[in-house]
Amino acid sequence: MSDSNLTKNALAASMKKLMRERPFDKISVSDICIDCGINRKSFYYHFRDKYDLVNWIFYVGFMSELDLSDYATANDFLTEMCSYFYRERTFYRAALQIEGQNSFRDYLTETLWPICEFYLKDMFPEGDQSFYITFIIDALLHSIIRWLSGGYKEEMTAEQYTSKIREIFESLSKHPEKL
Repeated sequence: MSDSNLTKNALAASMKKLMRERPFDKISVSDICIDCGINRKSFYYHFRDKYDLVNWIFYVGFMSELDLSDYATANDFLTEMCSYFYRERTFYRAALQIEGQNSFRDYLTETLWPICEFYLKDMFPEGDQSFYITFIIDALLHSIIRWLSGGYKEEMTAEQYTSKIREIFESLSKHPEKL
């Protein structure tokens, strides 16, 4: 592993550790650097800010190895992503609470856009796809936040959670007269 990757991984490990201990807004770049023994200059050589580091953690942990051809359906992809979030739920529960410019929520939304477009391109009327994809991403994002935060009555694995989402879409498609 290159020195650059070693440094990035050390910073990522420190960020994950600190996010288990305190809220994101109480973590400074100095805190991260002190925790892993790296100077601030090295941090800024690799990342623009702490938001960029959080986004990099997701990119390297999940997105960098992604090949959509590995997933037959959108539900297969969603299950894989939610399984990843569930394994790392302490970190992602905190990361998804971050709001504002450059937040993980914004990054995740931007990342999911082309993936949703890929899977849903033929499901909606041509001129309105942007609205539908935005709606679905927003709904999924808020539901994932609730799920990871324990906001549903029962504890659910990623498979149980995505199965319920699939049931919602199937029910809606079978009963459009009720909408």
